[in-house]
Amino acid sequence: MDKAYRLLNHGPTVLVSAAHGGVRNVMAAAWSCALDFKPPKVTVVLDKATRTRELVEASGVFVLQVPTAQQAALTHQLGNRSLHDDPEKLAHAGARLVDVRVADASVPLVEGCAAWLVCRVLPEPRNEQVYDLFIGEVIAAWADARVFSNGHWHFESAPPALRSLHYIAGGQFYAIGESIVVQNA
Repeated sequence: MDKAYRLLNHGPTVLVSAAHGGVRNVMAAAWSCALDFKPPKVTVVLDKATRTRELVEASGVFVLQVPTAQQAALTHQLGNRSLHDDPEKLAHAGARLVDVRVADASVPLVEGCAAWLVCRVLPEPRNEQVYDLFIGEVIAAWADARVFSNGHWHFESAPPALRSLHYIAGGQFYAIGESIVVQNA
């Protein structure tokens, strides 16, 4: 948990999942970031029109997950389909979810991601209504040890399929690139 903010500080596209009343959903979001260290906090923009936002507002919990390059098509589909329009959105996209119980909440995690952060909403009604901006306190976090361990990403030694995605527009993503290390003077 001490390094949970590092799971987002490189600016990846994320998948946001939530559940309430027997309904689960996942959407893609390009606007999320780490906000604070201890306790770790994050922000994410959830448009009023999304079903995921409705589930987050009802449950008070959401999950940010870092999808991998091999999940680019899934990420794009989840970001361009609405559960409002397609009740079988998750099945049609091929999303595989695992429900996990964390702090009295059951949350859906997307299988195959590089990292997962379970967050409890810290209500900020004005930010949520005016800016669609939600703040969450990270209450649990995991990462795939092939790409993140000891508080650091290791994309340079992991298979390219496990690199994180960065969305540009029009279905175009970039996978994170090579590491550049600058020594302190």
